[in-house]
Amino acid sequence: ASAAIKRYVELGNALNATALDAIGTRYVCLLNATELKAIEPSSLKLVSLNPSACSQQTKDLLYEKAKEAFSAQHTFPAYYELIWPYLEGAPGKDLKALSQANVNMNMSTFVSLRRDALMSLTPPEVRGLLGVNLPDLAKWQYRSPVREWIQVQKQSQLDQLHIGLTGGTQEGYINLVTPKFPAPSSAPLGAMAMALHLLPALLLTFLMMSILS
Repeated sequence: ASAAIKRYVELGNALNATALDAIGTRYVCLLNATELKAIEPSSLKLVSLNPSACSQQTKDLLYEKAKEAFSAQHTFPAYYELIWPYLEGAPGKDLKALSQANVNMNMSTFVSLRRDALMSLTPPEVRGLLGVNLPDLAKWQYRSPVREWIQVQKQSQLDQLHIGLTGGTQEGYINLVTPKFPAPSSAPLGAMAMALHLLPALLLTFLMMSILS
């Protein structure tokens, strides 16, 4: 399938709606970066793809194509429903914008977001994204990636969500991870110190023996 797609593109054929419909979700992950960039954004309006099983690079590139394709659709929730299959490639700034649109994102979508994008969100922004689904966040508070997100938030802001999240940073404290190094062994250092201490005497003895001989 990968070879067939590559040959199709090499012959100068466009990755339009007809081609993407033939490729479908089953083979979309086989597209390389060059092929993904060659996709006509408008063609995404006519096909149904789900890149959730693809690499992060593929998700990122397809998201940008989808965003361009659906940018003219300014009303919500229509835009959200169109862009939703591609959100795993959305950067943090776009998710922050979505948080202002009352999209009511479900938890399965939320926990599948790009890790760096999810971690950049504040508690008010997460509330804006999840909407009526916010109480479900509490069910995930001990599971990744929600647990990691909680740990970098201020507990006072988490409390404002009123869903019982715990584990955030207390006011006046900063969560630091201190690396642990093995304690240096004193035996080798002691032996080295003794050797350095005796070195002048050994050199002097060697020099005297050389002169006398």
